Amino acid sequence: MNAPLVLILLLTVASPVSAHSAGGMAGGFLSGVLHPLAGPDHVAAMVAVGLWGAFLGRPAVWMLPVVFPMVMASGGALAVLGVPMPGVEAGIAGSAIVLGAMVALAAKPPWWVAATIVGAFAVFHGHAHGTELPDSVSPVAYSLGFVSATGLLHAGGIALSQVHRWWHGAALVRACGAAIAALGVFYLANAL
Repeated sequence: MNAPLVLILLLTVASPVSAHSAGGMAGGFLSGVLHPLAGPDHVAAMVAVGLWGAFLGRPAVWMLPVVFPMVMASGGALAVLGVPMPGVEAGIAGSAIVLGAMVALAAKPPWWVAATIVGAFAVFHGHAHGTELPDSVSPVAYSLGFVSATGLLHAGGIALSQVHRWWHGAALVRACGAAIAALGVFYLANAL
């Protein structure tokens, strides 16, 4: 199966309820890997980061997928320390809306502006998942699994962007961005 089909399949079968529930997952690396894949809001935003980075080219193609998990880890640390952050679910939904729209509109800001936008949304994702960090045998392994899965989703977005080489591929990539933004609107309506 090729990468675009796998990503589309993930977006259609992931459960929206699982990503931001307050518990129920045992700790460990595998649980950390599986957790972000269970929520289409996270999957959509991570794929959008990869799509947008690939669209922007160097250095954004590698910079955005590096900035996101680094800042996400900071947001997670804030949550673990008990620092409250209002509007986390709305921020996550907003990430899908804005990042999807950037892809759909073929927005080409300077790489540092794109990295700032990506980083701002990463804090929300990190805080949400830091709050949900299970009381487990190995929260460090869980976190490493979570960050690894996030990186794989970014890579999936980069791979998906390669359809731009196909006949009408650029329109397909932009349509994926529009679909991600629409999914974000759905989540925002549910978050409010």
